[in-house]
Amino acid sequence: MDALTLQTTFLELSTPHVADACLRLGITVRCAPPSLRSAWTGVHVVGRVQPARHVGSVDVFLEALGHAGPGDVLVVDNDGRTDEACVGDLVALEVARAGLGAILIWGLHRDTAQLRTIGLPILSLGAYPNGPVRLDPQPADALAWARCGTHRVTADDVVLIDDDGAVFLPASRVAEIATVATKIRDDERHQAARMLLGTTLREQIRFDDYLAARDRDAVTFRQHLRSLDAAIEE
Repeated sequence: MDALTLQTTFLELSTPHVADACLRLGITVRCAPPSLRSAWTGVHVVGRVQPARHVGSVDVFLEALGHAGPGDVLVVDNDGRTDEACVGDLVALEVARAGLGAILIWGLHRDTAQLRTIGLPILSLGAYPNGPVRLDPQPADALAWARCGTHRVTADDVVLIDDDGAVFLPASRVAEIATVATKIRDDERHQAARMLLGTTLREQIRFDDYLAARDRDAVTFRQHLRSLDAAIEE
């Protein structure tokens, strides 16, 4: 799926919709750790992952841009370090000028005021004034993969970012995930509209019937919801 199709397909889908769709499809749900947050609110970005493993110098980011395409998301692996900031204003400006959609950092950023002016969405573990004082050897595969929390991601992944965080998706299944996520979104909107018009959620999902089936047949709540084609979890 190309960048434009990704944008239009996921335009009105949130990370919760997509995470629930993965769960429903039996795809491993890979969410960025909750400690990784957007530097500001109102963010909604989807793009192919462009990984880069940082070892103390920004040259790896500049090299990564030679492999990136419009709308990609630079995923920076700084090993979750909290003793140095690895991305600042000049890197962010270069990434923005290259047409990428965001920078996701498993580590820290700096130059927050300037980053806000640049306007490129930034997710990180927070801000820190000091940059790297180290310079470690760069692995030969520094642009092949990156880690974010416990998840290893590559250019075969897509990432969706919004105010709830980030979720990584296998690029080969994004169309399928988007279809299921769209149905989940529409079901939730329909249920919310009915609630506003006076029909409680318990009435809509026949909660009393579920309690009876649970006690009688050990039916789980998710099984009950699936039988009704209803949404609230997964």
